[in-house]
Amino acid sequence: MTAGTRAPEPGVEHVEMGLEAGEDHDIPQLSVLREETFDCRKAFAEELIALAREDDRIVAVCNDSVGSSNLGAFKAEFPDRLINVGIAEQDLVGVGAGLANGGMIPFVSAAAPFLTGRALEQIKADVAYTGARVVLCGQSPGMAYGELGPTHHSIEDLSWLRAIAGLPVVVPADPDQTRAAVRWAASAPTGSYLRIARFKVPAVTPDGTVFEPGRSVQVTDGDDVAVLAIGTMVSRAVEAAHRLRADGVSVRVLNMTFVSPLDTQAVLRAARETHGILTAEEATVSGGLGAAVASLVAQEHPVPMRILGIPGVFAPTGDAAFLLEHFGLTTEGIIEGVRSLLGAGVGRDHREPGRDRS
Repeated sequence: MTAGTRAPEPGVEHVEMGLEAGEDHDIPQLSVLREETFDCRKAFAEELIALAREDDRIVAVCNDSVGSSNLGAFKAEFPDRLINVGIAEQDLVGVGAGLANGGMIPFVSAAAPFLTGRALEQIKADVAYTGARVVLCGQSPGMAYGELGPTHHSIEDLSWLRAIAGLPVVVPADPDQTRAAVRWAASAPTGSYLRIARFKVPAVTPDGTVFEPGRSVQVTDGDDVAVLAIGTMVSRAVEAAHRLRADGVSVRVLNMTFVSPLDTQAVLRAARETHGILTAEEATVSGGLGAAVASLVAQEHPVPMRILGIPGVFAPTGDAAFLLEHFGLTTEGIIEGVRSLLGAGVGRDHREPGRDRS
């Protein structure tokens, strides 16, 4: 595409991930967890450049975070389409909203704690309330900044943004999902929030998966317990499922890519077809994925639950790996939670009648 041209407006229904449109497939399953790990921030930056080559409405806006947002290559190729507002996050979001109102497609990128904490009013009023097509990109969320302490941990972002009407909250679990989420967000009719992990993660998206707004991805099948995980927790959930299978425990792992809107059908299906639900998120348990799932099943189909996350405290200062271990956000923590659920459900079957537990 030559300079000064635009790509045709793409549809927003789904983004293909290795699947021909119109094909009919069974639910893809991940049979083996791959050992190689990848940086989702790199996938984000590469896909953003690819989009910018296709459509000159794509612009990047950052807060003195060219390096941490991996925007160096974007700046080199599109110097006139990168706007650096400095350390001024409220202006960052406001400028993004102005660009969107002028017909551009801005990707507003900053460290997640500062994007969501300092500019929450602008996200609510300038983006969500007005319906501005601003793609908010929260980089290095959760406890990725480890040693920099609670001021730099972004464990509240899911809770804050899930409470805002009309703002999709998306947590990709691996590079393939990150690329698909970036491409989807560019064509979405409203603004959105993408939570881009700093931790390197293995590929967990089964081949043939289609990225659809508001839909989860079933990664493994099982009917003993359902583990609903997001982001960096998905690969740990898959590893836990494989280890538990060796002990005769079948675990259904759902990658809940959209925290909002929640895939209610998949959640309720898991509630009806398993003995209990465990959620896992690198975030506070107050108001995030676990709270969303608990609110739904409590009203529609109550089942035993466990919610793994940061339990209503400030995460201490320390290495990121230590912090995950500290809060049980590990494969072992998920295994322990699953076993706890099975113990709590002894003698009671919460599943719908007629489903065989073979």
